[in-house]
Amino acid sequence: MTSSTAEAGVWETLAAEAAAESPLWGESLRPPGEREAVPIFSELCEPAYALGVETIYEGYLLHYGRPRLFAPADSDTALLLGDYLYAHGLVRIAATGSVGAVHDLAELISLCAQARADGRPGEADTWAATAALLGRGALDAARLELSERSDGAALLELARAAAGDAAVERACVAHDLRVQ
Repeated sequence: MTSSTAEAGVWETLAAEAAAESPLWGESLRPPGEREAVPIFSELCEPAYALGVETIYEGYLLHYGRPRLFAPADSDTALLLGDYLYAHGLVRIAATGSVGAVHDLAELISLCAQARADGRPGEADTWAATAALLGRGALDAARLELSERSDGAALLELARAAAGDAAVERACVAHDLRVQ
């Protein structure tokens, strides 16, 4: 399977599973020609985590930005669909057998919600570091810096060391273009 075929499989699987779960989610899907099959943070993680990471990120975008696959009719549906995708992505990550990866993603969701509520920076840094170091147990000190001092520099440094400057920069720029 080529990389582009694998990427297409992520989007087809995400859309098909959501539509199968609920007619409301199926109705919320953009028409196939309007879907944006653009990976953001899954390019920083191990392939086994890609579908789970993009599922959770699509849920995040339903809450805070411009989703790539979905266009719900109203904000209540967007909120519920986002929550469903968070949960479904965590289930998918749990299926890999990595409790550490599930913990990292739960921390990511929490930190991003806190940053949003407090109007603090650091979401892109948190996403990049989490994706790049998913399940490795290397994020606690850097997350604490963000949580206590609103400083995402340590997270960004970890992400760059793990995935490379260019890949992290691309992901963070793409993220900033999608969020409100």
